[in-house]
Amino acid sequence: MSQTSSRLALPFIQAAQAQKHVTHNEALRALDVLVQLSFQDDAQSAPPASPDEGDCYIVTSGASGAWSGQEGQIAVWLDGAWQFQSAQAGWAGLVLSKGSLVYFDGAAWQPLSFSALNNMAELGLGAQASTTNPFTAELNSALWTARYATDGGSGDLIQALNKEAPTNDAGLMLQTGFQTSALIGLFGDNRLRLSVTADGSAFADGLSIDPVTGIADQPTLPRFSAYTNFDNYVGVGAWTKIAINSADYNDQAAFDAATNLFTAPVEGTYVFGASLTYKTNGNAGARMQGRMVLNGTSVLRGGRGEVSGTHLSEETTLPLGTLVSLNAGDTVELQGNFRSFDGYIMADESAFWGHKVG
Repeated sequence: MSQTSSRLALPFIQAAQAQKHVTHNEALRALDVLVQLSFQDDAQSAPPASPDEGDCYIVTSGASGAWSGQEGQIAVWLDGAWQFQSAQAGWAGLVLSKGSLVYFDGAAWQPLSFSALNNMAELGLGAQASTTNPFTAELNSALWTARYATDGGSGDLIQALNKEAPTNDAGLMLQTGFQTSALIGLFGDNRLRLSVTADGSAFADGLSIDPVTGIADQPTLPRFSAYTNFDNYVGVGAWTKIAINSADYNDQAAFDAATNLFTAPVEGTYVFGASLTYKTNGNAGARMQGRMVLNGTSVLRGGRGEVSGTHLSEETTLPLGTLVSLNAGDTVELQGNFRSFDGYIMADESAFWGHKVG
């Protein structure tokens, strides 16, 4: 019959044994050490100078002093002396100095890794994960930080979002009440997009960057370029709205060819330009004035100019340009006026353009 237990090697009280309390107390001491096993440290090869009763250590290689020859053993300070316990495969304990777990693999003590966390099908932090969202976290804040060089890292932090093919999606969905409000990433192709939506289904690209050229576009920016397709007659001494009635492009439909007006869809800073090319009905000097008008009444500062031509066959162009802050709903139109001799604002050569810049 064995005199010790098979797992913890606790001494048994034998039949007809004298001083049974000695054996009993020896077993209790061993249980006191091994149950809820913890260590002050697992990286010391020499015993500490002033251990406290019950302090426990894993003896590392190169053991010296009272620990000499006890590598891999559990050393415990009891009754003013070091006592040693051999570990068995599978024993585990907490290293208090590190706050980490170690286990004995039968030959040496190893850090305990939770292999069950590898290849997990689902993981939930504060919330229930699902097949739709296999990683789910309900948090109020989160931090990703690089491992610094002083901690054995590179100091870098790079997070990759990979998709299988260009037609797939890779990006971030920003939601309110679980309804998507914005997208940032590669959606449907390899252009980097920042898109927004009011209803979670129809998206508008606020920013789109070409993956080959790196050129950034704002496809929903209010902008237009328009011209007149007929000669506009303008009399002397009367400001006349020029019938800019044909658009080369008209993003956000901000320009109305029927009314010859640009209407600001949103508040912001806009830049406008125009070119008025004219010819007169007289062969003497004629002076042409042009201006851009806000809401049909106010002349835009910087949007007014004057130029002169001298004879019937001459074509003269008056360029205009200005930067202005508009409110949503404000209108801008192009007007012309002859100071002497009437004439025409020429078809195809006279144009009006503008776009939002901020």
